[in-house]
Amino acid sequence: MNILVTGANGQLGTALREAPKARGDRWIFTDVTALPGVETVYLDITDPNAVQIVCESEQVDVIVNCAAYTNVDKAEDDQATADLLNRQAPANLAAAAKACGATLIHISTDYVFRGDKSIPYSETDATDPTGVYGVTKLAGERAISESGCNYLIFRTAWLYSPWGKNFVKTMLQLMQTRPDLRVVCDQVGTPTYAPDLAALIAKVIHERDFGKAGLYHFTDEGAISWYDFAMAIRDLAGLENCRVAPCSSEEYPTKAQRPHYSVLDKSRVRETFGLQIPYWRDSLLRCLERLDARKA
Repeated sequence: MNILVTGANGQLGTALREAPKARGDRWIFTDVTALPGVETVYLDITDPNAVQIVCESEQVDVIVNCAAYTNVDKAEDDQATADLLNRQAPANLAAAAKACGATLIHISTDYVFRGDKSIPYSETDATDPTGVYGVTKLAGERAISESGCNYLIFRTAWLYSPWGKNFVKTMLQLMQTRPDLRVVCDQVGTPTYAPDLAALIAKVIHERDFGKAGLYHFTDEGAISWYDFAMAIRDLAGLENCRVAPCSSEEYPTKAQRPHYSVLDKSRVRETFGLQIPYWRDSLLRCLERLDARKA
C-alpha cells in the first residue's frame, strides 16, 4: 500500500514518520519545506495538477493530510491564504483521492465550534466558528465530504510535541527565562500529544479500517484550562522558580476569539477503533522526558 503524507515536516507529520508502520507499506512524505537530514518530496497541495500527477504516478492508496494554515491570529488578516490551505488544498486532495480510488485522512479542529457549551462537543453538534481559521477549516471539511471520496476526518485540539512551535515548548522557554507568567484560565479544552494522534492514524492504516469512513473527534483524555496546562508543565519540568498566575481572556486579548470551552467527546472514535486513549498528563510527561533526553 502506498501512503502519501502532506505537511510531513510539521508536528503531526514528524510524529507519523516515527509511528509504527505495517511491513510492506510505502510511505511518501511530502512538504513545501525541507529539513536537514530528513527525506522529503516537494509537493504543493494548493496546485491541483501537481497533486493529481503525484497520486497517479505513485499509485497512492491513502492520503494523510497533515498540512494546514494554523496561525489563528494571522488568519484574521490573511483570509485568502488561510482559505487556500484550509479549504482549497483539502478539496484538491479529495478530488485526487476520488480519481485514484484512495482514502483521504484529514485533520480538522475544535475551532469549528463556537465554544459556548459546558459539556463535550460530539460529531453531531452544530458547528459555528467565530474566526477565519475555524471558518476555513470547516469549509475544508465540507469540501471533502461533498467530494465523493472515501474519507476519515479527525478533529483534534491543542496539539503539541517535541518538534516545531507549540505551547509546551513555549512555556518551557519562558519559564526558564522569566520569573513570572500569566496564563488564561477561562479557556478549557484538552491537549493532544502528536504521537498519540499519529498512533491512531497508523493504526487505521495498518488495520485497513477505511470502511469506517466519516467524522471523528480525537484528543487525549481529560479537560483543563491553559493555566492548568502551564502549571503541569512547570511542575513536571521542575521549574517551580517561575510563578504562574491565572488571568482572564479579557486580560490577554488576541485578534482571533478563542473557544471558551472546546472539549471534544471521543466516544465514537473509542468505540469504532477500539482505542485506549492516554490521559493528557501522562502524555505530557512522555513529551517532557523526550525533550529532556534530547538535551542530554
